[in-house]
Amino acid sequence: MNISSAILHVVPARMAEAREALLKLPGLEIHAESPEGKMVVVLEDDDLEVAANNYVALHGMPGVASVAMVYQYSDDELVETEEVQA
Repeated sequence: MNISSAILHVVPARMAEAREALLKLPGLEIHAESPEGKMVVVLEDDDLEVAANNYVALHGMPGVASVAMVYQYSDDELVETEEVQA
């Protein structure tokens, strides 16, 4: 399991376009946004490589000027335990 959060700086005039594109990423939730163009997102995925690729994809989203990771947590042990119990 991988959970990370980031603050995005989006061109204010492109917030709607950015929001629409961001919500297409699997495991992404938008938790806050401001009229000035700041957006707080959380990415969650069971696959660390997919999570990393989604984070990189944030940089290429329409209207996104910058991305700053704030928090990242990864726990492979939890996934392995859940698979054994299933």
